[in-house]
Amino acid sequence: MSSLYRTEPVGYAAQPPFYNAVVEIAWRGSARSLLALARRVERELGRVATFRNGPRTIDVDVLDLGGIVRRRPDPVLPHPRLSRRRFVLAPLAEIAPQWRHPIGGLSARRLLAALPARPSARRIGRV
Repeated sequence: MSSLYRTEPVGYAAQPPFYNAVVEIAWRGSARSLLALARRVERELGRVATFRNGPRTIDVDVLDLGGIVRRRPDPVLPHPRLSRRRFVLAPLAEIAPQWRHPIGGLSARRLLAALPARPSARRIGRV
């Protein structure tokens, strides 16, 4: 598990900062069953539907699943916006420096270095 990062909101900016982390897990099931589990965790922790990029209690995303490239929805893999999000790439580069994007082959560090400084993601400590 990565450190915790305090990050500026993306998209809808008129909301408080987010707290983000990345966790690597072992998974033997399908991509769809992992996404279903992520959605169940969100519901159990009190997530309610709002609007795209709006405030939420929790957001659990499946970023990658063993390098599978999947274009069908639920889920699209790798996560389609992963390479444009500092709040994902900073913690990902921390825990998995060897990880490479399954489509472009660039490492999380290289993708992170290519992003603008804002919206920011600041490491605030270990969980």
